[in-house]
Amino acid sequence: MRNSSGPNQGSTGFIIFISVIATIGGFLFGYDSGVINGTVKGLQQAFDSEAAGTGFSVSSMLLGCAVGAFFAGRLADAYGRKALLIVASVFFIVSAWGSGIATSTFEFVIYRILGGMAVGAASVMAPAYISEVALAKYRGMLTSVQQIAIICGLTASFFSNYFLAESAGGSTEMFWSGYETWRWMFWVELIPASIFFLALLIIPESPRFLVASGKQEKAREVLIKLYGDVDGSAKLTDISNSLASDHHKPRLSDLFDKVKDRVRPIVWVGIGLAVLQQFVGINVVFYYGAVLWEAAGFTESEALQTNVLSGTISIAACLITFFLVDKIGRKPLLWFGSAGMAISLAVVAYAFAGAPVDADGSLNLSKESGLLALYGANVYVFLFNMSWGPVMWVMLGEMFPNQIRGSGLAVAGLFQWLANFLVTWSFPIMLAGIGLSAAYSIYAFFALVSVFFVLIFVRETKGKELEQMEG
Repeated sequence: MRNSSGPNQGSTGFIIFISVIATIGGFLFGYDSGVINGTVKGLQQAFDSEAAGTGFSVSSMLLGCAVGAFFAGRLADAYGRKALLIVASVFFIVSAWGSGIATSTFEFVIYRILGGMAVGAASVMAPAYISEVALAKYRGMLTSVQQIAIICGLTASFFSNYFLAESAGGSTEMFWSGYETWRWMFWVELIPASIFFLALLIIPESPRFLVASGKQEKAREVLIKLYGDVDGSAKLTDISNSLASDHHKPRLSDLFDKVKDRVRPIVWVGIGLAVLQQFVGINVVFYYGAVLWEAAGFTESEALQTNVLSGTISIAACLITFFLVDKIGRKPLLWFGSAGMAISLAVVAYAFAGAPVDADGSLNLSKESGLLALYGANVYVFLFNMSWGPVMWVMLGEMFPNQIRGSGLAVAGLFQWLANFLVTWSFPIMLAGIGLSAAYSIYAFFALVSVFFVLIFVRETKGKELEQMEG
């Protein structure tokens, strides 16, 4: 779709098209993260693992995510955003096949770590790519599509898991070709992963990477195609002027301010956003949703249906952010979400508090307490996906100056996934130890901390060009 103001004016339609392709990585991020939700029983049965072992099998992917996010951010400065997304797509394919065919915990963990590397790479490169091709006036909207894609991937995995489990009679029952149902839950991912690989072959490289790499003419071609002759040429000059004065290529040491002899403050803000997004416990709901609700007394079928409900609510919340993020800004959405999450998490903790435990270890919630927990959890999921879910990725993709964007994303992404790993690994242990109520109280505390973090340290980026970002 060409703009109607004249020839060579760029193409908004083309920018949207390539941004959507990049967000398929977000879809796979969500699917790969959520598919484990319905396979926990199968893993326990197939590999005869206990709580700590199951926690590591589920969270092992997150170690790969941390590695993938860190090295993708760094390697993208050397080889390009597009190249790293293509590598991620290949890893998604290998991981999906291998996770389903694995015959031991060790083998399964290896394939999940490969998938984690793909998720980590996609998690930082997709928003970075979109930020670097979109105009400031709608950059937030397009980057927030990443979170919509993540939730769509999560919801798709929940639907797929539910459909397969219902068709076979349970996640541990045999399904097609003599393989257990939980293995097919992983193999369904081969379809979107293959589509992602093929679609990436037709998108251009990020123009800001091309300028930083000294490929001025190639960058000019891409910028003109995106923004038109006049704006594209002007943007090329702006990008060049925003880089280091000695024109050295981006490097990790750029995160350190040699004049003031300290790490740049923007790096600490990025780390804070990344860690707090995880310490509010959102991925406990997504990774362990089925286990959580079964522990609260729901049947496996009811628990999987509840996951689908949470995913649907999440998509609706992300759509609200899509329309608001470039109008009211990033910061208001963050602090409002933080306050709401603190309250809703406290409600869930209250609902679980004092509930008697059956002989099999499941909570025996009253109908009123069960409904209170369900409503509180879904309000929490809604608020997270209206605020910290999409907005954190929007900000990480745009808040760093051009010279340090890749390195800044590498460090923030590393901390984000390490925090994710810590929360995910610790949940089964807390479930068996201090219980659901105490665990949710901890997440509520960090949601409250995030309110003050946003108010004190986060700066608004709405409407600013990437060349205006200060480090």
